[in-house]
Amino acid sequence: MQCFRVNGYDMAYLEVGEGHPLVCVHGTLGDFRTWYPVLGPLSKAHRVISVSLRHFFPEHWDAVDDDYKMAQHVSDVIVFLEQVRPGPVDLMCHSRGGHVAFRVAQARPDLLRKLVLAEPGGDLNASLPLPEGTPAHPSLAARTVRSVEMIRAGDIEGALQNFYEGIEGDGAWRRLPAAAKQQLRDNALTLLGQINEQRRPYTLADAQAIRTPTLLIGGGATTGSLSVMWRVLAAHIAGASTAEIPNAGHWMFEQAPLEFGEAVSRFLTE
Repeated sequence: MQCFRVNGYDMAYLEVGEGHPLVCVHGTLGDFRTWYPVLGPLSKAHRVISVSLRHFFPEHWDAVDDDYKMAQHVSDVIVFLEQVRPGPVDLMCHSRGGHVAFRVAQARPDLLRKLVLAEPGGDLNASLPLPEGTPAHPSLAARTVRSVEMIRAGDIEGALQNFYEGIEGDGAWRRLPAAAKQQLRDNALTLLGQINEQRRPYTLADAQAIRTPTLLIGGGATTGSLSVMWRVLAAHIAGASTAEIPNAGHWMFEQAPLEFGEAVSRFLTE
């Protein structure tokens, strides 16, 4: 594990492989370990740099600081990328991290060669409506609030199960491997910060402003709005490519690492 000093914070990262830099950013409850399942396939042709955002493992945050904000994480990633050589880099991000990357691409496209967004998180405003008839995501926002309440009451395990199954479905927590569960436990308190992170919804103008060559990728088994949001964004990002990983859900790189790695590598080498 190594660190870059970023906006007064030591931002931890793991680096493996050789080649052009591919910086990877995790989503909610993740950290640099999120990308372990695909480090092998991707590091064959890329220098993979997997980072942990501010307040995520290896830090054990007490949820006291008031700097868990989307804007802070965007700024941190920008300053991190400024230190990676050679640039511009490839940037791959998942879920909430995809939202971070989207904002980085808006603000500093000069830092990016290519962009991979794996089911980016967030909300669409009225200028980017979901297709009519899209099934509602099972109350993910409400589940997040409920998980925060459970964490504050001391029920970490119940909170994580509630959040995870809100995305992957009932019973998914029981099937999750022990190492993946521990990663979520290590980052549980970051959910307290996420409640007030001041994340803005995507707009049509936002999507049209992205000029970096972009791949949007999703799991074929993902349900609710997460299963179509990436497609809506792709339809309005100029020249965007798409890929779907069959029989995989939101954490598609864990569930189908070879297929995910192949889709990403094809895009990065085009």
